[in-house]
Amino acid sequence: MCGIVGYIGNREAYPILIKGLKRLEYRGYDSAGAALVNQNGELSVYKTKGKVSDLETFCQDKDISGCVGIAHTRWATHGEPSSLNAHPHYSESKNLAIIHNGIIENYADLKKKLISDGVHFRSDTDTEVIVQLIEYIQTKKNVDLLTAVRLALHQLIGAYAIALLDKREKNQIIAARKQSPLVIGIGDNEFFLGSDATPIIEYTDKVVYLDDDNVAVMRLGEELKVVNNMNHEMSPEVRTLDMNLGQIEKGGYPHFMLKEIFEQPECLENCMRGRVNVDANKVMLSAVIDYKKQLLNAKRIIIVACGTSWHAGLIGKQIIESFCRIPVEVEYASEFRYRNPVINSDDVIIAVSQSGETADTLAAVKLAKENGAFVFGICNAIGSSIPRATNTGSYIHVGPEIGVASTKAFTGQVT
Repeated sequence: MCGIVGYIGNREAYPILIKGLKRLEYRGYDSAGAALVNQNGELSVYKTKGKVSDLETFCQDKDISGCVGIAHTRWATHGEPSSLNAHPHYSESKNLAIIHNGIIENYADLKKKLISDGVHFRSDTDTEVIVQLIEYIQTKKNVDLLTAVRLALHQLIGAYAIALLDKREKNQIIAARKQSPLVIGIGDNEFFLGSDATPIIEYTDKVVYLDDDNVAVMRLGEELKVVNNMNHEMSPEVRTLDMNLGQIEKGGYPHFMLKEIFEQPECLENCMRGRVNVDANKVMLSAVIDYKKQLLNAKRIIIVACGTSWHAGLIGKQIIESFCRIPVEVEYASEFRYRNPVINSDDVIIAVSQSGETADTLAAVKLAKENGAFVFGICNAIGSSIPRATNTGSYIHVGPEIGVASTKAFTGQVT
């Protein structure tokens, strides 16, 4: 549940980074940190165990100037919660600094090799391996940073969303993702970065959702550049956020969960808006109408989901079997993807996810498509990975759900 924030532009970066980290506090974390490049090209990393407020206190007497920066809230995986293991992490030369969401599964092998080649590590994290590997490649092969990043990513096994600073290129942030979400906000000669849209919406509603195996280069005064791991330039789709600032604030409630409980009637109305024709006594879902043949020909429906979405699927099974007389199975996506399931071309897979980024559910979608099944997605987050990976689907339009215990998203999924 780690959080990523980044900024490059003409404003002071630090206040934007801190406010962004506070927007992401709902994710849960044990430490926080930020890296900034000032006008003199000096790269400073500040980090501490504890809350974002502790980071603010730590930075009170520090140089927090600069219009380029990245920041992070960490939930400990490799290495205990500590200031040393908190992000960002320097490279050995301290020319580079990185933040990272996800887990690198082969980090131990990579670390062992780098140590044997003389690289010294400061932390116990898998994240530091990434930045050390990038610098090692950059130095040994004498290549630019983008090339070094691409070559390093080819060696990583696992999931990542990363953002990287180089003090020698103070007007640049490089970001990349695989199986971990990353959103780029596009402003007026400025870019914003977030692990979701909540740190960005205050400044711009124009965003690019980075695809798996893509690397983004944000440079001051230039258009956003996106390449894949083979260095083929991509044409990123700029989307308009279907979200407003009020949706990610508490609105007078003591906490988000209570707010979202009371939002449910309005959310259900939004979920059905434009889809229920009372006069004609019909429900009109374009995703169903456009793919009616595939759905009607289904011999079996398999609902794949995790957590609360799985519970919504259990209700969906009863409803679909009752009305449609088609057998429905409900599977944990985490089990489905690993157990070599029987999938046929006349199966319909319904993938349910609030965030649209649930890694196991996304992997289940890809597995189903590889086996020729028709995949229908039910998601809340517009433009997220699962809607882009499925054949078609429906958004539930309940707005961002900040509370960890699902309320309105569950009722929207059932609806």
